[in-house]
Amino acid sequence: MNQARHGLQAARSETMRHDEAAAETAESDTAATPLRRRKAHIRESNEAHLLACAEAVFAERGLEGASTAMIAERAGLPKANLHYYFPTKLALYRRVLEDVFEDWHRAADTFECSDDPVEAIGGYVRAKMELSRRRPLGSKVWASEIIHGAQHMQDILGERVKPWLDSRVSVIEHWVARGLLAPIDAQTLMFMIWATTQHYADFDAQIRALKGKRALTLKAFDTATEEVVRLVIRACGAVSPADVEAARR
Repeated sequence: MNQARHGLQAARSETMRHDEAAAETAESDTAATPLRRRKAHIRESNEAHLLACAEAVFAERGLEGASTAMIAERAGLPKANLHYYFPTKLALYRRVLEDVFEDWHRAADTFECSDDPVEAIGGYVRAKMELSRRRPLGSKVWASEIIHGAQHMQDILGERVKPWLDSRVSVIEHWVARGLLAPIDAQTLMFMIWATTQHYADFDAQIRALKGKRALTLKAFDTATEEVVRLVIRACGAVSPADVEAARR
């Protein structure tokens, strides 16, 4: 079995080296720009594979229990290949955390896309629920880091998460001032959305046990999503600008 595993690692390692070497060689050709893009794409693909494997191992073992050897084995690569992309375990761990935040950041694009709080907040809740369904391991890694004091991500919280949150809070407060939301604390609303949507990722084992199911079907998850949306919209008393204008007539 070990020989087979080493053979698989060697084959994957050789493929990665071959892909990048081919792209590097091709860069000297006249069509350099598209070939540089190809090289960048190959690197991104290799990094994405390693990040997905690292996310799974960190979710299962935590930072202290995980090792780069475990992650390399999960990826089917020699450890040296992993260190080519990520020099240390901590660098890889922080990259996973940053990648999770970027996904959550994009989920809040609905706040920029619509001035209707029903659409914006509902869309945000749906996006966060979908991330909990599609990427539960990333949520678990984030939650574990926070539970253990966020020692390795204080800068991420202070320099990236807080400004991002403050911008959303400002939008919510503007809606409250316009009468589109009930008088609520905007930060509390955001914390409630995070707690509810991420519960479906972080505590999925509890949900499965209490529902007596191995896993929620896509239909059941969609049903749960719409119920969470309704509860959040009801809790913050959201109304659309059109409804407010109609009430004034």
